[in-house]
Amino acid sequence: MVNLSAFPISARWPAQHPDRLQLYSFPTPNGVKISIMLEELGLPYEAHMIDIMAGDSQLDAFRSLNPNGKIPAIMDPEGPGGVPFALFESGAILIYLAEKTGRLLPSDPVARYQAIQWVMFQMGGLGPMTGQMGFFVKFAGKEWEDKRPRDRFVAEVRRILSVMDSVLADRDWFMGAEYTIADIAMIGWINAIPNFYGAAELVGFGDFTQVNAWLDRALARPAVQRGLTIPARG
Repeated sequence: MVNLSAFPISARWPAQHPDRLQLYSFPTPNGVKISIMLEELGLPYEAHMIDIMAGDSQLDAFRSLNPNGKIPAIMDPEGPGGVPFALFESGAILIYLAEKTGRLLPSDPVARYQAIQWVMFQMGGLGPMTGQMGFFVKFAGKEWEDKRPRDRFVAEVRRILSVMDSVLADRDWFMGAEYTIADIAMIGWINAIPNFYGAAELVGFGDFTQVNAWLDRALARPAVQRGLTIPARG
């Protein structure tokens, strides 16, 4: 039996199956990257709900795993060298899981870095800009009379979508015929634009036909359908 007692988070969210990978998350666009990835890989794992709305991610127990206080985070009981290993930041976790299993990241060095560059594109652009837009569309920022901050982020999201649309014009996935972590990184964020933030009309989402077709292909994958709901909200 694996002993996870060295990790304080295990006292607040005990592992029922300590021999499985432990996922600490919430079904946000960042969180579902990892649940989708784990479902695609078929790795045994245990999901723990970190209720960010209730402040769980700011508790000392969670911050012992991620001092930045953000989901998702994982604990792998069979990390490098067979030693339990904790990791945060969704992009880093995607790369770690891909390399651990040898799947969903090309082995060719050129293609590998091309896939990683799209993960970084999501981490540095698509995610932050869409999240900021969402604040001004769905959350407290929507009450602000001055719409210039909202419109600035809407314009940037449109620009990012246009980049994605042009790349997807001649391919099914960001790496061509191969579905990879480049796609997994983006699914939750693109799906959120119409289906969570309700911003499809605002950003002219229908204009981006290639992005829409890519999203339809992604949402048709059973692992994606499952991953979008994990951890289940209370």
